[in-house]
Formats: sequence, C-alpha cells, structure tokens
Amino acid sequence: MTRNSTTTNLLFLLLLGLSQILKPTAVRRLFHEALAHLFNCSAMAQLTGRSLLLSLLLLAPFVASVDVSKLNSSSPLFGIEFPPFNTAVTDTGCDGKLVAAEEAGDGQKHHQASPSPSLKLHMTHRAAAAAAGDRTRKDLFLDSAEKDAIRIETMRRRAARSGGDQTPALSSSSPRRALSERLVATVESGVAVGSGEYLMDVYVGTPPRRFQMIMDTGSDLNWLQCAPCLDCFEQRGPVFDPAASSSYRNVTCGDQRCGLVAPPEAPRACRRPGEDSCPYYYWYGDQSNTTGDLALESFTVNLTAPGASRRVDGVVFGCGHWNRGLFHGAAGLLGLGRGPLSFASQLRAVYGHTFSYCLVDHGSDVASKVVFGEDALLLAHPQLKYTAFAPTSSPADTFYYVNLKGVLVGGELLNISSDTWDVGKDGSGGTIVDSGTTLSYFAEPAYQVIRQAFIDRMSRSYPLIPDFPVLNPCYNVSGVERPEVPELSLLFADGAVWDFPAENYFIRLDPDGIMCLAVLGTPRSGMSIIGNFQQQNFHVVYDLQNNRMGFAPRRCAEV
Repeated sequence: MTRNSTTTNLLFLLLLGLSQILKPTAVRRLFHEALAHLFNCSAMAQLTGRSLLLSLLLLAPFVASVDVSKLNSSSPLFGIEFPPFNTAVTDTGCDGKLVAAEEAGDGQKHHQASPSPSLKLHMTHRAAAAAAGDRTRKDLFLDSAEKDAIRIETMRRRAARSGGDQTPALSSSSPRRALSERLVATVESGVAVGSGEYLMDVYVGTPPRRFQMIMDTGSDLNWLQCAPCLDCFEQRGPVFDPAASSSYRNVTCGDQRCGLVAPPEAPRACRRPGEDSCPYYYWYGDQSNTTGDLALESFTVNLTAPGASRRVDGVVFGCGHWNRGLFHGAAGLLGLGRGPLSFASQLRAVYGHTFSYCLVDHGSDVASKVVFGEDALLLAHPQLKYTAFAPTSSPADTFYYVNLKGVLVGGELLNISSDTWDVGKDGSGGTIVDSGTTLSYFAEPAYQVIRQAFIDRMSRSYPLIPDFPVLNPCYNVSGVERPEVPELSLLFADGAVWDFPAENYFIRLDPDGIMCLAVLGTPRSGMSIIGNFQQQNFHVVYDLQNNRMGFAPRRCAEV
C-alpha cells in the first residue's frame, strides 16, 4: 500500500467519523459531499495525515455550532442556495474554480466573469392528439378561447392594481461565478390534456420527483398542488408531498418574502414570526386560484451535457392545498413574469438577465426547450430581430409590454388610431407578449379593422362560413392542401417588424375542412396580447439587461 493510499484511507475515516457526530443536517451533507469529492482531488492526497487531523480537530467544534441558515449567506441571490458539489459541476483540482462536467475533460477553467451562457429546460405542449380523447381540434380551441377570456379579464384587473406597487426586489442583479453548463427544461404542447398552454418538466424535492408545470410569462408565483390536498383539481400523477422531501421548509410569516404574496381573504395573525407559516392566495380569474403555504424547495433541472443535472436549492414556491381552475391536469404553474417571485427572476443573479423559449406546434408530441441565459445559436441567427420593451409603471409589474405601433395585412399598414396601443393611467390598454394565452387578441377597435382587412383580401374561392362560434372569419377550404391567405405582420415603434407564417394566425380545423382566423378582440380590457399560437416556431428571447425582446423563426422541435 502506498503512502498516498494510506493517507487517503485515514482521511476517509476521519471525515466519516465527523460526518456522523456533527449535528446540523446541512453541515453533515457538506461532509458527505466532501467524502465523495475527496477521491477525485489528487492534490488533497498529498496533504499529510497529521496536518489534516489537526485541521479537522480544530474545525469540528466550530462547524458543529455553525448556524445552518448562514451557510449560504454570501449568495447574491436571496432565497436560492447552491451546494458546493453536485452531479452537474466538478472541480478543476482543489482551487475552487468550477467548470461544467461537460468541459472538465478539456481542462478549461472559468473565472468569475459574465453569467453562464445558458441553462436549458425541456418544454412540451401537452400534445399527442390521441390523448385528448374524443375532443376535436375545434373543441380544444373554443375551450382555449373561453379560458383566454377569463385570463384576459384577470390580467386587466392585475394591471390596474399594479400601478404604484413598490414591491421590493427578491434578488441581487449581479451574476454569480460563471458556470459553463446551460439550464434546459423540456417544453411540450398541452393539447393532450385539453390545454392550449405549454408544459415544463421540473423535478422537485429531495429525492427529486418529476412534475409537469404550466409555463406562464404572464404570472410570477411558482406553485404545485400539495398534500394534504384539501380542495384540488385533477392532475396527472400524484401531488407533491412535502413530508416526502428532506429539503422542504416553510417560509415563516415574519420572513420578508412573505410580503411578496397576498394573504387569503381571511388572513390569520402572525403570532410567532419565526415559526408560523406564510399563507398565500393567488388568483388568475373567476375560476382559477391557488391557496396554501409559501415554502422553499430544491428544483432539479437538466443541463445541456448528456445525463447531467443541476439542483437549485431554496426556490420560493407555493405549496397549494386549495386549488381551483382550468389547469387541465398540470401539477402546477411555473411563473416566468417580471416580478421577484418568478422562476426567471429567482435565477437571474446566477444565469443573467436573459431567458428564451421556442414553442413547438400545437398538437405536437415533440419536446422543445426553454433556456435560462444566453443561447449562442440564437444570438448568431441571421434573422434575429429585436424590439424594445415598453417602460413599466412599477418594479412589481408582471407583464412584458411591447411598443406596438401598427398591424400590416397583405403588406399594407392598416388604418388604426395610434392611441389604440397606449397604456392608460388605470393600467388598461397596451400590448403584452404572453405564453399562457393561446390565441392573439387586439383591442376591439383594432380587431374590427384587422378582421375586415382579411375578409376584404381573402380569395373568393374560399366560401365564408357564417355564424361559426367564437372565431371569425372562417372559411371552407375542403380539398385545398395549402390555402393562400394574406400576410400578417406586426410593426413596433422602433421599426422592428414581426412577420408570421399563415399557420401562426389561421387555424385549420380538419377533418371539417374549416380554416379560421386565430385572432379575437379583447373583452372590455383594451389590452392586446400576442399569444402562444402566434409564437409557434419562433425562438423568443427576453433580454432584460438590454430591455428588449428578440424573435427569430426556427423549427422548435429541432432546437
């Protein structure tokens, strides 16, 4: 037996013994991780047994008394803690400089610098039409339009309430040490369970369990249905059980993060600020809401390296015990809005101020991606265009407003009054980009002009179908494989133009041979919305560092 192997065995026994006698759970976990890391660090084996023994004996009383809550107090992202070792990140020796596992073999070292290039998550659109049972494509889109109407009214009310709301920011704006891996989440179509939204695969808890959550850029709170589920909607698979996770803990009512959520209608007194849980209530519309306890949990997501994953500790989320609404079998919702509680905001200090997604076709059973951080392929896309976000009225604004100036049909700018696109002092009006709304909606004056423009320019060889429910105009295109329709484009105030393919603004309802315009007017609110149907097969990037949104045409199933 060599001297190094003898020293290594001695280190193993010493660390193992300390890991058993130390009381704080988090500290024990760090020592277990150190054990796993020990045999990958050649420099450590060169230390003498006597020096390490002395160091450990001196360190043990201090470590055992450390306040666990302070172990990650230096993290720039309040509420998110990153373990020093995990399955996705390895050490380049013992100098503490981290690199992704996918690049460790090349010996590349990444020093403190810019945010990591990107972190990707898979995304699906709850698709496979067969799983939708006997419901037709027509039924699904009519249901989506009904749900959209409720959602739009909710967003109008939330926009009206947000003015002057100075909710404090949750996280620091400065990025952490750059990591070369990218966070990847699956995104898939939600048609399979009767939804027009897109779902993300997220693994929650310790041990991690898979849940499909609705991806929503129009809301902030991340939440799951939780046991005990006292009043919940039906979801595919079991609900999240906090008792089965060793990393779950409640946010207390005295925690400053508790002030970021609205309490239930009958709030209970916070008698023990350091012990009592923080109740929350979050509403989406007349039929949709969630109530439960605000909590912290570990979220595990896939990385670009094959088989690699990264665990994000201390993510703020809602553990919902009373949940109602049109969530169509999902386990909960992952908010990607601008507010401080959204998943995107909580990751911002680590992966930078950029995220993007690429939405597959409605009805597709192929997964695509949502990316946290910069995506090199997207940035190099020759057709990538940017438009500036509109100024927000409050730091707490959830929505992503853009400065829409006009609409072109058949290449002709329509005669729509410019004040149609303005945001009113009461929060009404304006145009937002929203992944949680299925169809696209324009303020009623603009919608009527757009609708009439298509009627006037559509070929007379396609008979107009009168009195079709909700969608209008609709045409009989039986026997026509690719009907010719006028082009649709959006013109922004800074001159950017977003051109759409026909399949992004006309819905084909086969086998009936019906084709309808996938645009409607907003009921009462006056808010215009670019919905997810119109965003299909575009890679859309939210660059908050430069206050702009980018878009480029891509086959999202291949991203």
